[in-house]
Amino acid sequence: MSRVAVVGGGISGLTAAHRLRTLLGPGAEIVLVDRANRLGGKLHTYRIAGSGYDLGAEAFLARRPEVLRLAEELGLDSELVHPSGASARIRAGGHTLPLPSGMFMGVPTSAEAVRSVLSPEGCRHVERETELLPPRWEKGTDVSVGGLLRSRFGTEVVERLVEPLLGGVYGGSADELGLRATMPALAEALDAGARSLTEAAGRAAPAPSPATGQRPPVFGTFAHGYDTLVRGLAERARATVELGLPVRELHRSGRSWELVVGGAHRPRTVTADAVVLAVPPPAARDLLAEVAPEASVGFGRIRQASMAVVGMALPAGVEPPDSSGTLVARGERHADGTPFTAKAFTFSSTKWPHLRGSGGEPLVRASVGRGDPAELRGSDAELLRLVRADLAELTGITAEPVETVVTRWGGGIPQYGVGHTETVAAVEEAVDRVPGLAVAGAALHGVGVPACVGTGEAAARRIAGRLSRD
Repeated sequence: MSRVAVVGGGISGLTAAHRLRTLLGPGAEIVLVDRANRLGGKLHTYRIAGSGYDLGAEAFLARRPEVLRLAEELGLDSELVHPSGASARIRAGGHTLPLPSGMFMGVPTSAEAVRSVLSPEGCRHVERETELLPPRWEKGTDVSVGGLLRSRFGTEVVERLVEPLLGGVYGGSADELGLRATMPALAEALDAGARSLTEAAGRAAPAPSPATGQRPPVFGTFAHGYDTLVRGLAERARATVELGLPVRELHRSGRSWELVVGGAHRPRTVTADAVVLAVPPPAARDLLAEVAPEASVGFGRIRQASMAVVGMALPAGVEPPDSSGTLVARGERHADGTPFTAKAFTFSSTKWPHLRGSGGEPLVRASVGRGDPAELRGSDAELLRLVRADLAELTGITAEPVETVVTRWGGGIPQYGVGHTETVAAVEEAVDRVPGLAVAGAALHGVGVPACVGTGEAAARRIAGRLSRD
């Protein structure tokens, strides 16, 4: 019988535990340890107005297969739902406008495509970009997203288009993010010889939908929230789950592993034949310092950003705009000069028609956090007040919500900085040299749910392969 310890009960760790069970069979012992008091990590379904409402990750990219395959395997594919098709809007330059479609992650494919959102001067910058000398670019290199785009398009494209889109994924500044990890298709187009960023964006952008036929959905989620997936994975994994316990140390002892688990005053040792670490970079850095020092250094290079999500149930009959949501560009202000606090609103009951309170209450969520810790220092009550003021400015809705929840993700979003792909490659190479060890999680190959599922699957297969050889 093999005994495997999985450290971390988020989607990556849960996927690893489930896949280990299918690969190792019923006789294996799987121990899953998490310092939190619940499973799921940043997948968290709250009850608001009698309805399940995700206030962590909201959806998954349906064009990637990992979650779709996992849902089918778990018998949960009937739970999958897709958005209504309502379009998004953006607040930029003091106006709320339809989000332009002629872009790749905010990088324009032409000046005409983004003319509605930019000032005349900003449009001239985009028009002239194709006339500049080709970008200074060496194949395989990496640069700051913000730095490269500012040098080619000026500031407006970054602040009004790129940051609102990237910020929804990474929660930080475009100036701190690396192009190759966050916009790989754009980097590949430059590698292939694109003569301008406008041309590269045109190559990277998805092909337009055919004039006839239904466009396949881009996103999906679970009708009753991500808790459906969390419970399904936990049930299938049949692991011994220990919650509320930090793993303080990790040691290699001969062919076995020892994990020091629990508080400083009453720690205990858990032994295992193999270990999967599916924890945030700071924890991975500390746990790997002795057993894989090069990997520890790599994890130490990955910064973390914080964010908050405010969920609101509005009174029945108070309807948000007929839009999936509104992104807010950096630097936007209310009519009275007050800065916006929220970086985005999702009008969830418009975007996902199944999402309403038990009495028909429409649900709205606001995201806060662009990488500056000061944005999140206020109390929950103050954050709610500011977000409600933003909602009123954008939509005119001033009605008191019937129920609210403020959830904070402190240091919960890995920042894919310049050189991130090389950092991760070095981490995985160092871990591969240590028998019976694997890593998974959002810090590696993508912060979205499908990418996290993929790392959990890969970690489980590595461990199962090693144990079968031993």
